[in-house]
Amino acid sequence: MTTRRRASHSMETVVSEAVALLDEAGESALTFRALAARLGGGVASIYWYVDSKDELLDRATDHVLAGVVADTAGFTDGDDPIDNLRHIAVALFDAVEARPWLGAYLMRDTGAQPNGMVLYERLGQQVMRLNLPPRESFHAVSAVMGFVIGTAADLGQAIPAEVLDGSVSRDEHIAAHANEWRSLDAEQFPFVHYIVDEFVTHDDAEQFRAGLDLLLDGLRASAQSQ
Repeated sequence: MTTRRRASHSMETVVSEAVALLDEAGESALTFRALAARLGGGVASIYWYVDSKDELLDRATDHVLAGVVADTAGFTDGDDPIDNLRHIAVALFDAVEARPWLGAYLMRDTGAQPNGMVLYERLGQQVMRLNLPPRESFHAVSAVMGFVIGTAADLGQAIPAEVLDGSVSRDEHIAAHANEWRSLDAEQFPFVHYIVDEFVTHDDAEQFRAGLDLLLDGLRASAQSQ
């Protein structure tokens, strides 16, 4: 009778290498065969640690979120809870901006992403300091998380092939869209014409922070009106 020999690598190694592969080439490049090749073992060895690619993606996401948890540890007891919320949200956004694959998997499975729950709780405890009722507190944290994840997921969309291969720059790609907007009827699309020049020069991170500030300013005003 033969016994099955356990793979020599660890869960930490498997997940770390999965994150590295995702960072280098995106979700489509993460296969058990590619991961096994990086680890120097067979495909079957990966199944000692995860049951599926979905589980591997969730664990990879949690691995990144662990860094966000560590980076935001100092924003749990500052004097201004709104300022703490801003720092936590920006840290989460920055992590996703650096990893376009990440936005699609944030909080997808909190059982496999315990660090996601830690971040959710960390945001919630800051909202609790505003003394809002439970329902408004729930809505506030949901709004912040939804804004961060929604914006991150939007940024995580597949990069156009022509931009990826370098035949068209990002600026040229945006300019082409802007020209399409300018060709629209100004009476039917007055807002588009009003902001199109801002669209051409916008910075994704700056746009996120501006939207977050609008959201948090509204939360502060709501708390002060209680």
